[in-house]
Amino acid sequence: MKNPSSLGFVSDESDSDMQAEAYEEHERIEDKLPNNLDLCAGEDDKMVEQSVMAREVLEPYIGMEFNTRDEAREFYVAYGRRTGFTVRIHHNRRSRVNNQVIGQDFVCSKEGFRAKKYVYRKDRVLPPPPITREGCQAMIRLALRDGAKWVVTKFVKEHSHKLMSPSKVPWRGSGKHLVSEDEKDKRIRELSLELYNERQKCKRRCAAYEEQLNMILKDLEKHTEHMSKKVSDIVQSIREIEEEQSNDSDKEWS
Repeated sequence: MKNPSSLGFVSDESDSDMQAEAYEEHERIEDKLPNNLDLCAGEDDKMVEQSVMAREVLEPYIGMEFNTRDEAREFYVAYGRRTGFTVRIHHNRRSRVNNQVIGQDFVCSKEGFRAKKYVYRKDRVLPPPPITREGCQAMIRLALRDGAKWVVTKFVKEHSHKLMSPSKVPWRGSGKHLVSEDEKDKRIRELSLELYNERQKCKRRCAAYEEQLNMILKDLEKHTEHMSKKVSDIVQSIREIEEEQSNDSDKEWS
């Protein structure tokens, strides 16, 4: 028969071995964990850095798509701010079917030239403002495809003037305070409809006034004819009376 104390000693020794193995396993896991965390953190930093670099070097290209004109404008404004120039909204093109905007140009603010009538004014009191337009050709042209996407169809990258430092590019107001192109277009349509309705009302009023005026003129014409006839009758009566008096006088002398 085995001694209970010896059994208890063997049991304690087995438990100690198990605890030692568990401690060593825990240390191995802890040694691996920081390396894995560092690896994950490094990959995240690398992805963020690549994303930032991609945004910084991104520039327009033919075939580039946008969901709205405003999205395209914001992109080109941000591109201009990074590059060193400001952007101006230029011509748009409308459909002949429904008057919807189907094309839009965004150009460098130095595009074109100032009109001569503003430069060579004879009645100018103050000196003319500095020249801001130098005929720069840099621009992007957008076209609406399938009524859904705005696609870049033309991109001119080169500028004919010296670019500014990105830190010196002026902020032309906050995007929150800018009226979107779609809102402008909607407002133009609303104002055009109001103007059309007002014109129609004016036409109806003019037609009513013209009809009333014609009625008045007809009444005046009838009244004039009536008065003329009365005057003629009176003149005829006077002549007849004068003739009778003349005849009576002749009889008396005879």
